[in-house]
This record gives sequence, C-alpha cells and structure tokens, in this order.
Amino acid sequence: MGEAFSSFFLFVFLFCGSLLLSIGDGASVEYDHRALMIDGKRRVLISGSIHYPRSTPEMWPDLVQKSKDGGLDVIDTYVFWNLHEPVQNQYDFQGRNDLVKFAKTVGAAGLYVHLRIGPYVCAEWNYGGFPVWLHFIPGIQFRTDNEPFKREMQRFTAKIVDMMKQEKLFASQGGPIILAQIENEYGNVQSAYGSAAKSYINWAAKMATSLDTGVPWVMCRQADAPDPIINTCNGVYCDQFTPNSDKKPKIWTESYTGWFLSFGGRVPHRPVEDIAFAVARFYQKGGTFHNYYMYHGGTNFGRSAGGPFITTSYDYDAPIDEYGILRQPKWGHLKDLHKSIKLCEEALIATDPTYTSLGTNLEAHVYKTSEACAAFLANVDNNSNASVSFNGNTYHLPAWSVSILPDCKSVVFNTAKINSQATRIEERHLQLETSHQTFKEIADSSRMSQTDWSWVGEPVGISKSNAFKNSGLLEQINTTGDATDYLWYSISTKIQGDESFLLNGTQTLLQVESLGHALHAFINGKLAGSGMGDSSNAKFTLEKPIILIPGDNTIDLLSMTVGLKNSQPFFDIWGAGITGVKLIGKSDALDLSSNQWTYQIGLKGEELGLYRDSSGSSLPWISETLPKNQPLIWYKTRFDSPDGSDPIALDFTGMRKGEAWVNGQSIGRYWPAYISPQNGCEGSCNYRGTFYLRKCYTGCGSPSQKLYHVPRSWIHPRGNTLVLFEEMGGDPAQISFVKRQAEILCAHVSESHPPPLHSWGSDLEIRQKSGPLLHLECPSPNKLISKIKFASFGTPQGTCGNYGHGMCSSNKALAIVQQACVGSRSCNITVSTETFGDPCKELIKSLAVEVACTRKFDISV
Repeated sequence: MGEAFSSFFLFVFLFCGSLLLSIGDGASVEYDHRALMIDGKRRVLISGSIHYPRSTPEMWPDLVQKSKDGGLDVIDTYVFWNLHEPVQNQYDFQGRNDLVKFAKTVGAAGLYVHLRIGPYVCAEWNYGGFPVWLHFIPGIQFRTDNEPFKREMQRFTAKIVDMMKQEKLFASQGGPIILAQIENEYGNVQSAYGSAAKSYINWAAKMATSLDTGVPWVMCRQADAPDPIINTCNGVYCDQFTPNSDKKPKIWTESYTGWFLSFGGRVPHRPVEDIAFAVARFYQKGGTFHNYYMYHGGTNFGRSAGGPFITTSYDYDAPIDEYGILRQPKWGHLKDLHKSIKLCEEALIATDPTYTSLGTNLEAHVYKTSEACAAFLANVDNNSNASVSFNGNTYHLPAWSVSILPDCKSVVFNTAKINSQATRIEERHLQLETSHQTFKEIADSSRMSQTDWSWVGEPVGISKSNAFKNSGLLEQINTTGDATDYLWYSISTKIQGDESFLLNGTQTLLQVESLGHALHAFINGKLAGSGMGDSSNAKFTLEKPIILIPGDNTIDLLSMTVGLKNSQPFFDIWGAGITGVKLIGKSDALDLSSNQWTYQIGLKGEELGLYRDSSGSSLPWISETLPKNQPLIWYKTRFDSPDGSDPIALDFTGMRKGEAWVNGQSIGRYWPAYISPQNGCEGSCNYRGTFYLRKCYTGCGSPSQKLYHVPRSWIHPRGNTLVLFEEMGGDPAQISFVKRQAEILCAHVSESHPPPLHSWGSDLEIRQKSGPLLHLECPSPNKLISKIKFASFGTPQGTCGNYGHGMCSSNKALAIVQQACVGSRSCNITVSTETFGDPCKELIKSLAVEVACTRKFDISV
C-alpha cells in the first residue's frame, strides 16, 4: 500500500483515465454477457457507494479521491426523493442535496457514476426515500400497478433524468454516468403485491428506458427484470449469482462491507479477509462489475434515519469511516485486491472462465487466451489450509481464501494475507475552558464546563395555539405528516377516590399501548415513566404505577417516532403512536381510549425555532441555575472551533435522548441511554467461514452510539451555537468535543506474503525481490512518523496496540526501523533475513511495527 505503481499498473489507470477524458465527446455504453462495454470495449469495473447527503459538499472531493486512490472506477449513489421534493412540486438541490455537484465532483476525479434513482431506495433512510406527502394522495398504493403512484414516480424519475441531461452528465453526452437503476430490491417483496407486481415491474422498466439516457438500466434483486434491464445481485456473497439472460453481464450492486447500527443494538463488523474473499470469488466466477455497500457510509443528519431506531451514525464499518478517515487495514487490503484484479483485466474481459477441481473444497478458475492468462485458486474450506498443484507448481492456500495469479504462475495477492498497514484512531476529548469558549485537551473522564450554558423548559402537554381535539386515539404519522418526531396526547380525568380502577387510595396502574416508537408519560406535569420498542418490534406496552390526586388529573403522553419504516411490504402504511390507554385497578379498569383527547403536533420549542442560532434574539433563554436530569429541557451554549482540521464529534455521555443542532443544523438524534445487550460480543472474530450478522459484534453493554459527527464545514472559527433538546433528563456539563485522529500506525508482514504488487512489470513477469515490503504512511501530509512504539522481526505476537515479542526476535529490528522511518511521512522496509539477520532459522519470520505520527512542527528530528 502506498508504493509506486509498476509501469503496468500505471498503464491500467492511465488507460481508464484516458477513457474518461475522451468521454467528453460522448461515449457509447452497452453490455454483453461478459461486461459493460464503453465505446465498444469490455471493462472490469470496481465501484463503491457514497451517498451525497450523508456527508457534506466540502467532504466530497476528499472522499472521492480516497475512493480513487483505493482503486475504484465508479461511485454509486441513490437519489433521495424526500430530500429533493419535501413538499410536492417544491424542490431542493442545494448544499448536501446538490446531486449535480456531487456527480460533477466524481467526474472531475476521473471516475464514473452509477445513479440509482429508485425512487424507492430503502437505504435505512426515512420512509425508504419516499416523501411522506405521497402517502396522502387519494387512492395511492406504493410500489404496485397503481396509477396515482406510477404518475408521481414517473414525474420524479423524469425530473432527475432531465436534470442530468441538462448538465450533460450521462456518458452518452460526455458525462460520468454510465449506469442507472430503477426500483430497488423489489424481488424481496414482490409476492406480497400479487399479480399487480409483474405489470408494475414491466411498466417501470418501460418507463425508465423510454427516458433515453443512453446508458443501461439495472434492477437489483429482480430475477424477472425484463429486457433490456440488467438484473443484479445484492448480498454478502454473489459468486453463485447468474443473470436471467445469457446476454447480460454478472453485476453485484451491493456487497456489504459491514452493516447498519440500531439504537439499542450491538456494533456490527465484517472482517476484511472475508470481504476480499467474497469479492475475489465473484471475479473468479465470471463477475465484471462489483459495488461495495458502503465504501463510505457517513451520517444520518437531521431526521433522515429510517428503521425505525437506525442510529445517526451510518458508518457501516466501511473502508472510509463516518468521518472520512481511512479504516485500515480494510481500505488498504481491498486496494491491493483491486490492483490484483486489474492486473487480470485483459484476460477477464476476453473470455469465460474454465473450472478445475484441485481437491475437496479446492478449485481453480482460469481465464486464458492466446495473449493472456489469469487464474484464481480458491480454498473454500472453513478450517483447513491446503497445498495444491497447479500448472506444475505448488501453492499454499490458507482456509477460506483466494489467491490471484495474473500470469497463471505467480501469486500477487491472497485474500487471507494482509500486507497493509493498520491504524488506531485516537480520540482526544476537549472541554470548554472558560467563558471565552476556547478548548483545552482533557482526560477521557473530564467533560464540558457548565460555563455559558443557558436553557428553556419545554412545557409539558398542550402549549400551542393550534392544538385540537378528537374523540379517540389518532395514528401518529397520519396526524403529524412526519413534520416532527413528537405528538402530544392529553386528557383530563376527575378522581373521587372510590373508583374501582384504583388500587390503594389514589394509586392505579397506567397502561399505554403503542405502535411505537417511544413514549414519555406525564401525570399532573411530572414524568411518570417512559417506554420504547426496539429495532425488531416497534410496538410496546408501558405499564407504570401512578398516583392520582382527588379532583382533576391531567395525563399527558408524549409519543415519539425515531425514523419511519423503510422496508418490507406495505411499509408505507405501518403506523405509529398510541392505540390504547387504561387505568387498571384490582377488579376493574377505566378505558380512556375512546374519550376525547387534545392533540398537539410538535413542541413549543420547535415552533419558536429554539434550535436555530438565536444569538441576539428575544427568545426566553435562562442563564441561571442550570437544571440537570430533568425532562424536556432545551440547552444552549456557545463555543469556538477546536483548532486543526481533524474531524470532530460530540461525546454525549451524560445525556439520554434527544436531538442536537450546531449553528441551526441538526447533527441528528442522540440516544446514549439506549444500551445494547450485555451478551453476544466475542473476544475475537474468525473471518473463516460464511459471514452472518451476529458473527462479529462489539459494544455489548454500552451505548449503541456515543459519538456524533459535527462536520468541520458547519462551524466557524468563533461564536458557534450548540443547542440540545433533552427529553428524558441529562447533564450537559458532561458533554465533550472529541478530535478523531489516526496517529497510531501498525503493520505486520510475513516473509511468506505474496510479493508486493508494485514489483509487477508491464510484461507480467515477477522481478526478483529479497522479500515483501512493510509500508507505513501517516494519513495526513502535515504529519511525520515521530516514534517507533514497537518493532520486532522474528515471531512477534498480538495485534495493533498490543504487540509483543515472540520466541525469537532480531536485536537489530528497532534500530533499523527507526533509521528508515522516524522523521519521514512514509517508509518502506524489506521483510527479510538480509535486512534483519536470522534470529530463528527454519521458521517463517515476520516483521511487526507500531509507530506514532505527529504534526511536523511538534517533532524535533
């Protein structure tokens, strides 16, 4: 990783770049059974998903460049209807919604675009990407042969296509868009819609192709996609996938690099060795277009998360993390995989593979013509390593791995052998130091100062002039139109003291049934209890003993949504809110469900705009006696920007549930009070064997999400405003800002690794090297390697941050690594006995190194 490309590999990328440059006059994009063809030439393409609204325009160029540096050819994105048309016929394509700017950013970097219009996207996005106003069109039914729905779907799809055409962004016009998608994973739900499903899919295909984009269209997970639509695979493994026509190429539109995170859930991970194995197997068995979902996941800002219960973070354990930092060694190992696949491209596009069994769970696929030969050797056994004979040579294949041989002779990459550096993210906590709102670095246990906080109490119950009454309990989404997470249900009941629904004196059991997603119950203005569903079942019942008083009693129920449903059949009509309220005694119950209730949509603070940057206004902020651990409080403070350019986040330790705004922009819902289960997290994760979601969890017994991304572009050098709405009760003085820095680098490379990829020449002959290279490079250009924290050549043990010497170790290792690396941004060290001597003969040795990177002006070399 980071080495100079060979002349051959430079040729590969310059060739790709020249295609993109020549596309300025327009290019034909077609397909045959092997691949997409650009200007008549088949292409092997590697793609990654980056969703433009889950980052900021200021982040886009860096994310795209890191994707290109990682070996991608294509950036894939959904188009989010509810962002672009929040009100019918009123459009928004500004800021994070600037789809045209995003596509142009990708094109300017020399990469292609796959535009997945949908317009249903799923994507763990609120309402699956549909605008909620769509639900209120008379007679509408989503995603079926329904005229009102088809009319709106066609109108929006045509709007996006026309916009792309006006900007000349399709490849046929000289732009970067080479592929488009209509619908999304409809095959998952098709059976639920009956006979109308087939006619709907046929209509969608015909509608899309009639828009004359000049590029092919795909439908993912749609086995019956009609010609000329290409049906594609989504999944953990897609090597077994076969298109529905022998005239269509094998395309993988969603290859999962991890999984999304839910409030109350454990943190999912997927080992890079297994990802690399799955991807190599796909190309091994005839695939030519593969897309990572996600390559950069990003952040669900505002109320964009769906689910319900999807977290603000959409990190997805992706190669580029939520903050835009390379996740190593995942990014680097996949980069090496991409290099290896590109070395095979001429053979891959020329012919279909031939299969040979090399033994039980051992196989070879070979692409061979008179001019090129490439081979993939696979060991699909879960446990046992193997040695195989192929083309007269012997090859060692670790369990659950693929070796890539671009010349059918020499292994340049094995999916189970990582030859890429690892990074450890350092989280440096900062607190407000004085009333001047400057920062100082603090220990992890320290928090934000109370200085300069002000607050406003949100009234309990009905406080807005537009409240209304209704007999019975209203469904929440139909009532609010999702304009807010919040709906108040309020009722008053008179107590004599002798009612049969009382238990002892004036005590009774309050029972509230809800479709979801969460609820706070107040009795006579005081919080009595809270309830919530979870990601597997949003429904819940809150039962809480309460004390009523003789006379009038007010029951105020604050019902909350936490992102609308985004998947499954008929998700659009899944409801939310309260369905039943009872007061239960020993022998009787009072059912209040059919009584007259008073309703308030949203909060008084929302109506007043308390979340906006309101400095200098007359809004009623209070500066004295900061309340802590009290429900329904708005908090506000001012702060100056932390120095430097490292990504920053808010650590919401001390808070429980609510939403946060920086300079009026919502960074999303926070909910650190929702703790994940104590069990289900193993100490280590074995990449071998079929991956499943529960295999590699971390974070058991902890808040599902503690850190919340604050984009640097959202803050000013001085005078920023942070506003919180806390529902359940918290202590804002415990909040801290966090800088995220990749300052600790590690690498562990064995003598037995394949030769470094940069050693391949354009004639595909291995140059003799004395050993593989260990490469280290500080992620920021203004940082240098300042310290060697560990170095051992021999049999080192452990993992990054916890290395130790094994049974043998060269006594020269530390000095050699110091000489090669300290004071430089990057360094290469040959892993061989010629470099370090031989501390243990007849053993395979390796080099393990851990270094620290520091800003240049902090180093004395």
